Amino acid sequence: KLLAKTMDIDFSRIQFTPDLMPSDILGTSIFNVKSNEFEYKKGPIFSNLILIDEINRAPAKTQAALFEVMAERQITMDGTEYKMTPPFLVFATQNPIEQEGTYRLPEAQLDRFLFKINVDYPNLEDEIQILVENHERQNQFDFNSVKPILNASQIIAFQELVKQVLVESNLLSYIAAIVHNTRTNANLYLGASPRASLAILNAAKANAAINGRDFVTPDDIKRCTKAILKHRLVLTPEREMEAFTVDKVVDQILETIEIPR
Repeated sequence: KLLAKTMDIDFSRIQFTPDLMPSDILGTSIFNVKSNEFEYKKGPIFSNLILIDEINRAPAKTQAALFEVMAERQITMDGTEYKMTPPFLVFATQNPIEQEGTYRLPEAQLDRFLFKINVDYPNLEDEIQILVENHERQNQFDFNSVKPILNASQIIAFQELVKQVLVESNLLSYIAAIVHNTRTNANLYLGASPRASLAILNAAKANAAINGRDFVTPDDIKRCTKAILKHRLVLTPEREMEAFTVDKVVDQILETIEIPR
């Protein structure tokens, strides 16, 4: 909500529950008695920044409602396509501990998320800072005092600028080699898809731009790779029993493949 406020774009929060239906997300057609026609009432997915809370609480049918909109930035309802207003970004949370009453996300759904980021506990110094600021603020936060520093048109312009960041052909081969290794790796039951290759490319471009460069380096690629691959790879049963992790496999892959010069 705060992020959307600073960017002056629309924000929508959707709480996933076991009884949530696709129409609760996408919207539904309602018969208008006056016009004697069906009217499409848009759902909460029609926003710029979407937060889906506890995405694994909803069944597969509801999760599948996000497939088209996350991949193609549109939804199809009653044969009509409705485009999302850019910029469009979906965040989702899931509880890694409490798994009762949850539904595992299918690989096709996971593949549509750019990153998976594990949010761990804060360290001691950060937690002290949280307490100090909360005490001084007396648990009050005025969102109206937050001033936007960007707007939608500026974000779109920056996105177009990032697409123009230079990537040498040997770095494209480097990305392809990383992803291809996941498909032949003996530690993995499921490797990454071509969507992962594109995600690494785009994330590396963005990382270069954030650091003030108009060209990608191998470090940009390595910095993004783990967060992009960790939710796309599945360990073999033998490796899972040995308490092996996907992060370790990705580290091994990055150490194995020669870095372009």
